[in-house]
Amino acid sequence: MMPKDDMSKSLPRQCRKLVVRALVCVLAGVAAIADASPVAVTATANATVELTTAQARAISIEFERLAQAMIDTGQVVGMSAAIVHRGEVLSARGYGITSVDDPQQVDADTRFRLASLTKGISGTAAALMVREGLIQWDEPVAPLLTQFELADPIDTSAATVRDLLTHRLGLPFNALDRQLEGNALYPDLVARLREQPSRCPVGECYGYQNIAFSLIGDLAFSTSGEFFEVAVTRRLFLPLGMTRAIFGIDGLLADNNWAHPHQLEGRSFNALMPLPTYFRVAPAAGANASANDMAQWMLAQLGHRLDVLDAELLEELRTPMVATPGELERVPWRRTRVQSAYYGLGWRIYDYSGHRLIFHGGAVQGFRGVIALLPEQDFGLVLLWNNQAALPAGLVPTVIDRALGLAPIDWVNLDQVTRLPVIRPLQRVTRIEAEKTTDGG
Repeated sequence: MMPKDDMSKSLPRQCRKLVVRALVCVLAGVAAIADASPVAVTATANATVELTTAQARAISIEFERLAQAMIDTGQVVGMSAAIVHRGEVLSARGYGITSVDDPQQVDADTRFRLASLTKGISGTAAALMVREGLIQWDEPVAPLLTQFELADPIDTSAATVRDLLTHRLGLPFNALDRQLEGNALYPDLVARLREQPSRCPVGECYGYQNIAFSLIGDLAFSTSGEFFEVAVTRRLFLPLGMTRAIFGIDGLLADNNWAHPHQLEGRSFNALMPLPTYFRVAPAAGANASANDMAQWMLAQLGHRLDVLDAELLEELRTPMVATPGELERVPWRRTRVQSAYYGLGWRIYDYSGHRLIFHGGAVQGFRGVIALLPEQDFGLVLLWNNQAALPAGLVPTVIDRALGLAPIDWVNLDQVTRLPVIRPLQRVTRIEAEKTTDGG
């Protein structure tokens, strides 16, 4: 079932041809605010498939075997992964190496960039700020952020906090991302949002954003005086025990256990230094975390930390807000398994062969990651890796199919993968001894 467009959003557009447009628009806006609410739509689910502890453990064991097999192809430099089920961490470990230049073993505490997996964290933090009364989902953004302006003044006035986090501003897809990658500064890009053409009225279509999404950080500061990174750490990372989760490039580079990004050149990988660009849009793509951190994050998202995230808040995050039909065609497993796709508050919501799958992917400069949650089966999987190979993404449908009891399909095709040279990790003691030498002179 497709969610209906929020018709209240289109009312101000109808005011254009009226002579008394200003007065009528104000009245329509008041009515829209009174009537605005998200459309609660979920996947057309089959009878809930039970996933037993024994089955989940077997899936975890098979996953670990496949993950190591991927490393052994040489196509993946390093990977960190976690699987949770029924409040228990079944697997949290690393595979491969952190860098070809200093081949240390990836472990469950190795930091990886989360890229756009950060958006789910930001949506959750925003929900907590709504609970605290700092912001409201359907509150207009413009009065809170004087720097916020779209091409059409009516759109500027209509845009809400909910529109920011659901990519419903009517902007072109990935507006100004190229300029960000060209080293433009975030405040300058925000000022240029008004130059971007409108694809549709605010609230009526989906267009994925990084610059505009990150305005939630500006809202956090304007309403609380607290920097977004601090707000998230205080509300989420610390209470959930995500001890290695941080924002920004400085903390990542200062660490002694972080995964370097890589680029394939011919038949070998080159290690890269992370660029500061997407760290500048922290709410969209600026977080770093380990497998252990992400295991705790999944447990919380699956309802096992009600002291921090209650059930009502979690369902609000994953309520479909806008259809994203383009997601159905992007990769083979979605074309085969995903029957409908929507975006919520920082999360994608898929109907996966009749079952609800909460999902997000991310990719930035030699890092990739995916997170997949089956709320009805109380099951979650996260993968983080440090090169641009698409191969590990095939583990997601492989695991989800097994968890749901679907007919198996070989989504990985390891037998057809071109083999590359594999660099084996040095012993962890090498790193420890190096630290002693550096620190002790």
